[in-house]
Amino acid sequence: MNADEMRDASMLDLFRLEVETQAQVMSSGLLAIERAPSPQQLEACMRAAHSIKGAARIVGIQAGVDVTHVMEDCFVSAQQGKVQLGPRRIDQLLHGVDLLQRIAISAEDVELWQAGSGRTEIEVFLQGLQNSLQQADDRARESDSESNSKALLAVSMAADGAAPAAGETQQASSQDRNQERNEDKSKDQADRMLRVTAAHLNQLVSLSGESLVESRWLPAFNESLLRLKRLQQSAAQSLEILHDALRESSLAGAQFKALQEVRQQVDASQKMLAERLTELELFERRNSSRAQRLYDQSLACRMRPFADRVVGYDRMVRDLGRTLGKQVRLEINGENTQVDRDILEQLEAPLVHLLRNALDHGVEPPAQRRAAGKSDEGLITLAARHHAGLLQITISDDGSGMDLEQLRTSVLQRGLVDSATACRLSDAELLHFLLLPGFSMRDTVTEISGRGVGLDVVHNMLKRMRGTIQIFSEAGRGMRFQLQLPLTLSLVRSLLVSIGGEPYALPLAYVNRTMILERDQIESLEGRQHFAFENRQIGLVGASQILQSGDGNPAAGDDRISLVVIGDQSQTYGLQVDRLLGEHMLVVQPLDARLGKIKDVAAAALMEDGAPVLILDVADMLNSVEKLIAQGQLGKIHDNSSQQQVQTSKRVLVVDDSLTVRELERKLLSSRGYTVRVAVDGMDGWNALRSEPFDLVVTDIDMPRMDGIELVTLIKKNLQLKAIPVMIVSYKDRQEDRQRGLEAGADYYLAKASFHDETLLQAVEDLIGEAHS
Repeated sequence: MNADEMRDASMLDLFRLEVETQAQVMSSGLLAIERAPSPQQLEACMRAAHSIKGAARIVGIQAGVDVTHVMEDCFVSAQQGKVQLGPRRIDQLLHGVDLLQRIAISAEDVELWQAGSGRTEIEVFLQGLQNSLQQADDRARESDSESNSKALLAVSMAADGAAPAAGETQQASSQDRNQERNEDKSKDQADRMLRVTAAHLNQLVSLSGESLVESRWLPAFNESLLRLKRLQQSAAQSLEILHDALRESSLAGAQFKALQEVRQQVDASQKMLAERLTELELFERRNSSRAQRLYDQSLACRMRPFADRVVGYDRMVRDLGRTLGKQVRLEINGENTQVDRDILEQLEAPLVHLLRNALDHGVEPPAQRRAAGKSDEGLITLAARHHAGLLQITISDDGSGMDLEQLRTSVLQRGLVDSATACRLSDAELLHFLLLPGFSMRDTVTEISGRGVGLDVVHNMLKRMRGTIQIFSEAGRGMRFQLQLPLTLSLVRSLLVSIGGEPYALPLAYVNRTMILERDQIESLEGRQHFAFENRQIGLVGASQILQSGDGNPAAGDDRISLVVIGDQSQTYGLQVDRLLGEHMLVVQPLDARLGKIKDVAAAALMEDGAPVLILDVADMLNSVEKLIAQGQLGKIHDNSSQQQVQTSKRVLVVDDSLTVRELERKLLSSRGYTVRVAVDGMDGWNALRSEPFDLVVTDIDMPRMDGIELVTLIKKNLQLKAIPVMIVSYKDRQEDRQRGLEAGADYYLAKASFHDETLLQAVEDLIGEAHS
């Protein structure tokens, strides 16, 4: 590319930037004028259009000149009082703003665009606005003839003796402009913009973050030197005692002199160590402060005002509201709140979903609002602020709020909970169901909503950004969605845990609670371990099994288990870890893209001493737990003695679709020392048999998907499984039922109606012997 081409390309970039900036000024100004006409807003729109016209003329884009010229005419006519900027003309002018943005986007091939689809659209716009202005001019001429004489008289009266005053005013105005120009020039020099690639900026933030983390190693090092100082003091005291004790003895002079020299050397080293400790403490304070300032400044380079993301949202709300037949105004607070660039870029989809949701579901039509004693115009508020070390974004409306009883009914009808649970759900728990995939309160699908994907998308995007969402509703007063996100994605507050003897980090955003669980608080149901947490039963999972790291079993004789409760309302588990190592602030180090997605791992980080640590992907871990449960491979947490028992005891698979029967048989067999695995039907049992070894199968006959007779037949036809004894336990007690089961290959048939505990246990021992051979 030659110099002329480079110059042209850079001018086009500047033109796009000019259009982007000034188009936002015009959009905001026009919306403000529509609500409350203001000379200041009209003047701002006029200046913005004039700036774009000048820029378009410089780069030779005639379409931009034509569009802005007719818009300028409209603004001038409005300033002169010839036209009123009502909703129809505001729509026309906003369409002109859209055209200018499209012209800027296609700046390189604007001539081609004008010759094609854009030409007709531009001509229609120009003709439409010119016709509107011409009609206004015709009406204005009719009234001009009546007021000409009055206007001339007013001009002549104003001219008498007015020249000096006018001159003084011009001189003062000129001085003011010069002063403002000088101030603006100084400000421009201080705040001039530089181009820095995102990669370089990310590397700067990463290195400054590492510097901040490593600066926290110094206090620990300083503490170790203080311990050394105390040891030296103790040694000096011992030498002093020895010196005093030997002073009066018959110790040779040379040896005594050597002892004195040792004392002097220890004293000197003590003094030197004390001086160096003082210097180290001073350096540690300066270094920590400098590292913090460096990181803060580096991070500030990544920060952008919240206003950068919400550009055009007021226009979107206004246009969509009119489409829905609603009068809605968007109020934005905290536009200057600084947000990390990466977070800001990912916020667009969640915010748009929530605003559209507030428009469609929240704000009522004008007639309904009047009936409720509200103004016709609805209000949606979008606010951003820093709170408690987090970025908090709130989207609220003044609509009717959520009908919680209707939501409760919908949750029940979808089979998400049973009737007893539905009655106990709190308002917050009910509203959380809105975030589930496919959930919608609309029976029909429209262009705006009804597909049940909006809030699910919001929830998933927030989880990817380590954020959370809370929903609040007040009947007749509206709804509020409160988003909380980290201030930056480059640092993460984490809980450090030990799993299989290795440190791992869990982002605190995903940690509900840490706790120490007594072993007698663990309960078993259908072979799975649970514990009580916040008035519900939570599944217990060994982190070592998920990560396949070590045996993950607590030490023998240890009656307490370290737990981290992770997950949300729909998916919560207690994660058993070796030890809780405390909270740490870690600098996130993305994994090499060539590695692809590593199961259960989100990123890496460096600790204060430079040691690497993996940051776990909690959402991925929850999916791994669900897979283990579905495959029947979720293990138990045992101590060493019970683990030995599991390794040597015989394994029994119980297959029954009745929860009561399954649990009864499991408890009976477990009480005799057998290791029991349960399956809910024949298909579940067949899958378990092909993935795990068993010494005996105990099965029912009547079950969904695959009955017991079919399961027995498959087992006996399989070369690897046919040696496993099979016992049928069924309510069917007729001779033909027994014969059918035994002919399929069952080794024992027991009727549920007649068997007692000992009957079942004796039959099992007859087939496979005692639990421990």
